[in-house]
Amino acid sequence: MSLFTRSRQLPDAEGEAVPVGGDTAATAAAGGTSKAEAAGDDSDRAEEAAAEPDEAAPAEATGDTAEDKRAGAPAGEEEAAAPQEPEDTTVEPAEAATEDRPDPAEPVDSPKPGWFGWRRRCPGAARGVAVGTSVLAGAVVLAALLLPNRIDRISLLSFLRMPVEGIVLACLLLALPGKPRRIAAVASGVFLGLFTVLKFLDMGFTQFLARPFDLVFDWILLDDAMDFVRESFGRSGEVLAVAGVIVLLIAVLALSTLSVVRLTNLMARHRPAAVRSVLVLGTVWVTCFTLGVQVGGVTIATKGNTEFLANRVQNVRNGLGDAKVFEKQAAADAFAATPPDQLLTGLRGKDVLFTFIESYGRVALDDPAMAPEMDATLKEGTSRLEAAGFQSRSAWLRSPVTGAGSWLAHSTFLSGLWVKNQQRYRSLTTGDRETLTSYFQKTGAWRTVGIMPGVRKAWPEGEYFGLDHIYDSEKLGYHGPYFSWTPVPDQFSMEAFQRLEHGRKNRDPIMAEIILASSHSPWSPIARMVDWDDLGDGSVFHEIKKEGTDPKKVWQDPERVRTEYRHAVEYSLDSLTEWVERYGDENTVLVFLGDHQPVPTVTAGDTSKDVPVTIVAHDQKVLDRISDWGWTPGLRPAEDAPQWGMDKFRDRFMTAYAK
Repeated sequence: MSLFTRSRQLPDAEGEAVPVGGDTAATAAAGGTSKAEAAGDDSDRAEEAAAEPDEAAPAEATGDTAEDKRAGAPAGEEEAAAPQEPEDTTVEPAEAATEDRPDPAEPVDSPKPGWFGWRRRCPGAARGVAVGTSVLAGAVVLAALLLPNRIDRISLLSFLRMPVEGIVLACLLLALPGKPRRIAAVASGVFLGLFTVLKFLDMGFTQFLARPFDLVFDWILLDDAMDFVRESFGRSGEVLAVAGVIVLLIAVLALSTLSVVRLTNLMARHRPAAVRSVLVLGTVWVTCFTLGVQVGGVTIATKGNTEFLANRVQNVRNGLGDAKVFEKQAAADAFAATPPDQLLTGLRGKDVLFTFIESYGRVALDDPAMAPEMDATLKEGTSRLEAAGFQSRSAWLRSPVTGAGSWLAHSTFLSGLWVKNQQRYRSLTTGDRETLTSYFQKTGAWRTVGIMPGVRKAWPEGEYFGLDHIYDSEKLGYHGPYFSWTPVPDQFSMEAFQRLEHGRKNRDPIMAEIILASSHSPWSPIARMVDWDDLGDGSVFHEIKKEGTDPKKVWQDPERVRTEYRHAVEYSLDSLTEWVERYGDENTVLVFLGDHQPVPTVTAGDTSKDVPVTIVAHDQKVLDRISDWGWTPGLRPAEDAPQWGMDKFRDRFMTAYAK
């Protein structure tokens, strides 16, 4: 046997040479393993090594061959002594598998080479990084499972609980074999990331709308949120906000997935210890749950994620079935069969104005920090209207929304239906349900118009609401600046209504729906009242805006936000009452109300959805028709004044003025 032949043999377990690339027939005759069997065994080992990559690492390339090391000779000596034959570069399957195996002389726990072999050069640092990464992965998974869906519920104790979902997931991953386990780990990581994103959405919606995110109906509000950010903080603010959201989404999904996969691999490599740990944790959880163990009022053994998910699934099911419920409600209309000449007879010849004041909620009148100034504003307004010959009655309405969603409140008030989500709004505006405004149009006794300074896009729903003509922000003749989100200051909107409709001679009675938007968040900067004769085309507001506050600075301080909110509502009320004082007459009937409570930053924990509502009239007969309602005299409703659902107003109003 030549030296070249010996150099291609491997020692067996007894130290004897076993041919690798030699005669397979001889090997079979000697009872050895065939190349096919060896290749199959090597493939299995390679697959196991791939499934558990940290158990062994390939040897780093050197100038010595494996054969040279096993023979104990310097590299190249035997080849120099061997006959010069053409080198066979063909690698047999068994040889390829053998070359992929880790070096038997290398310790099993030795670190992988890593990038540029840094793990071999710095084994201590490599081990520290590996341990630190595993700890970080565990912290990410635990934080995602324990993260509350409301900012006000986040505390240190909320992260010191034991989530049963993590224990169950660990049991599942330990029970699965290699490939299914890896697939389940990736899927679980992605789901955990999406679950965390949903919690973040809940935080945002709770902060601004005092309710969690609705998986069925709230997607449209994300577009509205972008519009709000753009109008409040500029195009650059919108771009930064969108970029931040995208980066956060990608980061959450990537971190959660990588963390679950790393922990899964760690459990697979240390399966006995992982099984014991899961059994211990499961036993502790059951014990704590059974005994109701708490620390600082926080339950240690929690199944909050399961309950959270079950509630969301139920909400989705309810949302999908809500359309049929709403359709049945919309079909019941007490006035659908009433002849037009018998509708609203008690208001014939009157100009009727339904005016919504953005975010004018009960908190403005009840909160001790705002109530004194607001009371003074309403008291002064009441006195000035009385001096002009007007009387008023006030009460409370309960809005279907809070924080935002004005159009849902408007449609609830006008339709007599509880329009609490976007699906109901779409069903309403594509159906044939009559609204308070469309009933005025149906009589033929009023010209119906809409003053909509907040409308800056096409609004096809306007036709459904029975408005003969709509004046949006582009049709009011305003050439002044925006005040954050607000396109037109309220005083100018009221003056434009006077110029375009109310002040015209030889006109028909008017029914107007007016939306006052100056009290829309972020309430900075705010317009102020000017002499009505100086309004002109609105250019006067350029200087007023320069004098105003910066919303970015205002929103750094919740107390300052509340102060600016109060100022904005006072401005809206002053614009409305001064208009009535200046332009109202014996035929003027004004109904004004808030559409919803402001955002939780202002309400500061107040969960009420009440808004003030007031009816102002010069003709005492108009107010006599609602004398049995028990409403409070003046612009400020009493604490114990009647409180109705906003959907109840339409039918009661039409009943009162149909006598």
